[in-house]
Amino acid sequence: MTVVLDGVTIRYGDRVAVADVSVTFPPGASALLGRNGAGKSSLLKALLGLVRPSAGTMRILDLPTDADPRDVRAQVGYMPERDAHLPLLSGFEMVAQLGMLSGMPRRDAWRRAHEVLYLVGLEEQRYRPVSTYSAGMRQKAKLAAALVHDPQVVFLDEPTNGLDPQGREDMLRLVRQLATELGKSIVLSTHILQDVEAVCDGVVVLEAGRVVAQGRLRELTRTAERRFWLRVEPAEAAVGPALAALGVRHEVSGEGRYTVWLAEAAPCQPVFAAVQASGAVVLEFAPQRRSLEEVFLGAVRAEAPVAVGAASAGAAPAGSAVGGGR
Repeated sequence: MTVVLDGVTIRYGDRVAVADVSVTFPPGASALLGRNGAGKSSLLKALLGLVRPSAGTMRILDLPTDADPRDVRAQVGYMPERDAHLPLLSGFEMVAQLGMLSGMPRRDAWRRAHEVLYLVGLEEQRYRPVSTYSAGMRQKAKLAAALVHDPQVVFLDEPTNGLDPQGREDMLRLVRQLATELGKSIVLSTHILQDVEAVCDGVVVLEAGRVVAQGRLRELTRTAERRFWLRVEPAEAAVGPALAALGVRHEVSGEGRYTVWLAEAAPCQPVFAAVQASGAVVLEFAPQRRSLEEVFLGAVRAEAPVAVGAASAGAAPAGSAVGGGR
């Protein structure tokens, strides 16, 4: 496993920011999802050795649990949420400088700076001062800085923060490429549901410093009942009463559209029989999964944590987000 946390508690004085968190992030792209202030950034800081947990253990890759924070940071890349660039330096100078600070020889740092700036799409702007970059370009520069020393694990803290729709699409494409083509393990900390659905295989949901749901996204969005969208013609056909007569749970959406629920092993034939009995024809009959938004809201309102499959990061509206102030 890429990252393992066992009973981790983080305190700031008397305030408990993270309480008894035990999760495992496997290789690939995983999400750390939660409202602002849920404890996501505190966990990332602890994993980077910037905050010391008051209880519990953490392990990254095959490093021992008591590894020196500098050894940990040599294996990981970190893209912070807030704007972070070196004043007056160009994109190339900033990324190369951070490569040298990580211990790379100057020539290697220069070569890697060119490579990662090309990867993130800043090859034509690499000699411009970062202070003149747009918000999207600064985010890409931060990502390049996180990758310059070729880490195996990359922590991304709100990587689409402040980006317009095109900038968000570009950033998510880069995250997908890192996980699927370049073999990096990604831990994506965010409160934006759409970002998780776009790039992650699994998710850990935090609420008030506690894990309230975890598992692979496909498993978390699976329900005991199957849900289908049904569209029929003509729209005025009495399909609803026919479905009710056959004991099929449904909801009328209007204009010949229905939502239909069937038990996990129940056949679909009663739905088609009801449509035929009403004198209509089926135009569309498509399965629908529970959205991540439904999973999140159900988890944060539930009293007991929800776990599916391995304890790992194992359709909401565009740009859906959860939470308020940080």
